[in-house]
Amino acid sequence: MSYIIATVSEIKNVESLHYVTFTCHKQNLSMISLELDKDVQIDKKVKLVVKSSHVAIAKEFTGLVSYANQLAMTVHSINKGKLLCSVTLEFFDMFIESIITRDASEKMSLTSGDHITVFIKASEIAICEILDD
Repeated sequence: MSYIIATVSEIKNVESLHYVTFTCHKQNLSMISLELDKDVQIDKKVKLVVKSSHVAIAKEFTGLVSYANQLAMTVHSINKGKLLCSVTLEFFDMFIESIITRDASEKMSLTSGDHITVFIKASEIAICEILDD
């Protein structure tokens, strides 16, 4: 699991569906949820969680995709296994892990220090903790 500390900037509700926008180091993230704690409010600092297997990576990306969350990050390190790679990414003062196939890592020629784009679907982010009351 990877964690991102962010601040709630907007909440939209339609019936039981919640669309929450966060800011983190001047970058926006979005989350879609069927349930939302009543304590989640604008300007609250929260800890977000995402599974490492839900963090997609693109190198030299240009174009449009349907992922709500597109974040600029830097490759910190790569741990290559026989089939999979654990890629540790720097996002300001946080580290995010992405699990990708070894083949994908080699096709992109990923190395430490590479600037990449991370993609996370809004449905794959969740609030795991409200940090300030």
